[in-house]
Amino acid sequence: MYRDATKKITIGNRTIGGGNEIAIQSMTNTKTEDVEATVSQIIELEKAGCDIIRCAVPTMEAAKALKDIKKQIHIPLVADIHFDYRLAIAAIENGADKIRINPGNIGSEDRVRAVVEAAKAKNIPIRVGVNSGSLEKEIIEEYGRVTAEGLVKSALQKVKMIEDMDYDNIVISIKSSDVLMCIEAHELIAKHTQYPLHVGITESGTVNSGNIKSAIGLGNILYQGIGDTIRVSLTGDPVEEIRSAKLILKTLGLRKGGVTVVSCPTCGRTQIDLIGLAGKVEELVKDIDLDIKVAVMGCVVNGPGEAREADIGVAGGKGVGILIKKGEVVRQMPESELLDALKEELELMQAQNKNME
Repeated sequence: MYRDATKKITIGNRTIGGGNEIAIQSMTNTKTEDVEATVSQIIELEKAGCDIIRCAVPTMEAAKALKDIKKQIHIPLVADIHFDYRLAIAAIENGADKIRINPGNIGSEDRVRAVVEAAKAKNIPIRVGVNSGSLEKEIIEEYGRVTAEGLVKSALQKVKMIEDMDYDNIVISIKSSDVLMCIEAHELIAKHTQYPLHVGITESGTVNSGNIKSAIGLGNILYQGIGDTIRVSLTGDPVEEIRSAKLILKTLGLRKGGVTVVSCPTCGRTQIDLIGLAGKVEELVKDIDLDIKVAVMGCVVNGPGEAREADIGVAGGKGVGILIKKGEVVRQMPESELLDALKEELELMQAQNKNME
């Protein structure tokens, strides 16, 4: 079932599925019991563009903290539960907009039913999460190892369990740290369910390796029309997850807004600190809400032509800098003034855009 036709599920003030915009998620890495630290991190993630936030709920204190956290944030709050069904019920009672569980590690059917009944009472979606590291022993034995087919079978079994309890407010998540297995699993499950899919590559690694794995995995899945909400899982600052997710979606044409920076790879002809300049430009534009492309080029000869597809760009040579618009040189200045000139032009573009609204 591809994203235009998946079931619409409402999570707080956000609706996913049914062709709605793909929502970007992240997860806090603070202690949820520390309300002040958790709220501070969520606000930072909101500013970066996070649409839905998830918090770990390993204790009853954490479950109760959700009530105070929710009062201070502006995006839907998801409670992540492992093992203890009582924590899921407490999270719902304290205002969670969705809960994430693996019914397989919650315990007996009666315990799962208790969670489902609590969710049903408040119409709270349940995200059924299955990943390659928690696949049931019997499914591994059936297939001989962890496989995409096994992940799908496990997830659909859990979904049926909840459906049999007369509840279908469900989101499905099947994750693996094996990128190719994850792609295959999503291709398979999209053919067998109407529920929206939360897509991610689990335990993908650091910002460097995790971004590469996530771009390949998520990019492949999303390009096929699969996936209604995503998380780029990185070992590091969660804000990096949001930046990466936005760039993946923009690259695939699934999101608009925000500045895209393109830059040449440098070569023996480069006579300026292009690497440093490109980094400064990325930092300059990260919070600018303009749907434009900015080019950073290291050659005043070829730069204008190479930057033709960008809305605005800069290029530099030995001591010389030029400002480019749509491939045409509009201004020349000392190399040291390039960044200030670009900043001035971007501020002007922002003002013009605001006047048009």
